[in-house]
Amino acid sequence: MAAILGSYTTEWLDLVFRWFHVIASIVWIGTSFYFVALDNHLREPERESDREEGVRGESWEIHGGGFYVIRKYLVAPPRLPDPLHWYKWEAYWTWLSGFALFCVLYYVDARLRLIDPTVADLDPWQAILISLGLLVAAWLVYDLACRLLADRPLLLAAAILGAVTATAYGVGELYSARAAYLQVGAMLGTIMVANVFFVIIPGHWELVRAKEAGSDPDPRPGIVGKQRSVHNNYLTLPVLFSMLAGHFTFTYGHDHAWAALVALMAVGAAIRHYFNRRHAGQTLWWIPVGCAVAIAAIAVWLRPPGAPATPQGTAAVPFADVQQVVAARCQPCHSQRPTYSGITAAPAGVTLDTPAQIAARASQIRQVAVSSTFMPLGNATKMTQQERDLLGRWIAAGAKSR
Repeated sequence: MAAILGSYTTEWLDLVFRWFHVIASIVWIGTSFYFVALDNHLREPERESDREEGVRGESWEIHGGGFYVIRKYLVAPPRLPDPLHWYKWEAYWTWLSGFALFCVLYYVDARLRLIDPTVADLDPWQAILISLGLLVAAWLVYDLACRLLADRPLLLAAAILGAVTATAYGVGELYSARAAYLQVGAMLGTIMVANVFFVIIPGHWELVRAKEAGSDPDPRPGIVGKQRSVHNNYLTLPVLFSMLAGHFTFTYGHDHAWAALVALMAVGAAIRHYFNRRHAGQTLWWIPVGCAVAIAAIAVWLRPPGAPATPQGTAAVPFADVQQVVAARCQPCHSQRPTYSGITAAPAGVTLDTPAQIAARASQIRQVAVSSTFMPLGNATKMTQQERDLLGRWIAAGAKSR
């Protein structure tokens, strides 16, 4: 499929969708943070007339050189205001651009980026269909859990954590390490946008239509929508980490990458809980302290292994042998003039054309091709274990280029 689109077209689409996705994500996350904080800032209205009109709470704020007073009605104001501002396209465009980016980077070139033949023997069409099916299944399972456990939030949270853990482990047994992280993030992101599309916005429409019809709105859709909105708020940082983790090989390249993903997602959710409670006037200092300790412990656990000592009497690895391996297995992509089909520029700007470049990247080579088998992607250039061991011995001996 990459050959059909053409490498230039693929790179151009990657750039467009990536920037669109980043901008939409920033806006969506910002509105999620703001409205949950706003809800937690609401206080009982001061005037009796406001309470009689149905004002649940109000919040005074200062910004941009002036004061604001924001009121929340439960269930609706006496008269429907015009214009009424909605917040939905931030979520829709985030998912649409993210899904398009996932297609361009992982579905179009599934054999190279999505599939790891050392993990599972899948054809590209099988891997793509499973990925799409998991996106749909994520929403269906989550929505069912919410309906069954709506009045038991702690049990619901435990069920979601258990499902995320099982998913992280399962997709790690199906896809390449980096793709597995993104698949989990895409599933959570799908849940978030489905909450907006299927629950939150329809609930808002029920309120609006009831007011237009002159009847009293049913408060239940608004309550359910608020619950899903809070869920989205807690999922923002876990999803954000899964999307950024592709830049940190020591996470998805670890032997227990699925556990690292779940642990760091749990830390992200805990950080959101701290700020949500802080906005409500409750400062739980044990949460940031616990998160800091947890991150330090995870960092120690995930730290890349040091270079093994070279046994005495072991013959030095000639750099010519190292250069031969790099030329055959790495340079097809990581070169000023890549030769691998569909690659027109060195990924991440990493080039390994000269002895100096190879030596300078020795620690990264050890991390992605010796301590793990992440590179080459999908082992597209057929690097053998003997070649990985040779690179490891060369690095352990000092990674000399002469």
